[in-house]
Amino acid sequence: MDIQIMSIENPHEYNFILGQTHFIKSVEDLYEAMVISSPGIKFGVAFCEASGPCLVRFDGNNEELINLAKTNAQRLSCGHSFIIFLKDGFPINVLNAIKMVPEVCCIFCATANPCQVVMATTDQGNGILGVIDGYRVKGMENESDMGDRKALLQKIGYKR
Repeated sequence: MDIQIMSIENPHEYNFILGQTHFIKSVEDLYEAMVISSPGIKFGVAFCEASGPCLVRFDGNNEELINLAKTNAQRLSCGHSFIIFLKDGFPINVLNAIKMVPEVCCIFCATANPCQVVMATTDQGNGILGVIDGYRVKGMENESDMGDRKALLQKIGYKR
């Protein structure tokens, strides 16, 4: 077994969700979960098929985000993994709907941070072991930091 680290390509710092699922119908079901839970959201989804023709399956409603999802899925090449890039919304708007898709097994991360995927490679293929989401902690939040956090939440509409 070989352990590799692959950085998610995300030049515009879009939010994305990386997970694992188990069925070819996942692309359609993830598409439906996205538009039903947040109708104005723009997104692209790509899914790495793990049997049969082993293709990257994809869909979405924004060409840029579809292409970004396809590129990252092909680079990962981890069986039954999926990646969704999104804008005009946040993962919090769609995450529960995605988790409720019957074939979704797990979510590795939902972030806009720089992200590295820790992968194992064997003779059979690649698998995701985990992710490194963002950077290590630099200190403890103080009163000023608390005020900044609350101001950001107000700015993006999650607090009054």
